[in-house]
Amino acid sequence: MAILTILHYPDPRLREAGKPVDAITDEVKKFVGDMAETMYAAPGVGLAATQVGVALRIFVIDIADEGEPSALQVFINAEIVEKRGKIEWKEGCLSFPGASENIDRAEWVKVRAKGLDGELFELEAEGLLAVAVQHENDHLDGKLMIDKLGPLRKRVLHRKMLAGAN
Repeated sequence: MAILTILHYPDPRLREAGKPVDAITDEVKKFVGDMAETMYAAPGVGLAATQVGVALRIFVIDIADEGEPSALQVFINAEIVEKRGKIEWKEGCLSFPGASENIDRAEWVKVRAKGLDGELFELEAEGLLAVAVQHENDHLDGKLMIDKLGPLRKRVLHRKMLAGAN
């Protein structure tokens, strides 16, 4: 496995929408392993393929607390099929190093995706898992957390990221 390079805002590749995965090949499985290793090394709780410059509809999440066994979840061709409620969550993003912002999200979601075994599954999530699913799924649509901010916070975060890139 290998640690991949995580793209940082404002890299334009972060705006590319992921394309559906046609088949879960050995190459896709290796890539998912590399994504997981990259997420853990960062460290983060989620990572989308588009964040490492690969325009595919894949993301990984592990919200296990430190000291707990890994709870890696793989989502291929995910789609959020239902949302309920509203919650404000302080989110970070591996593509926005050092930044965290309060973001409005659905408090509960139902997501449908394929796992690494190629089987379709549905998952109902709330709390951190629901937030992570929405955040990573947004990446697959070329949407970033900065897009969910008001004009002032957006400008401040944009400037902070540009200053950090130099």
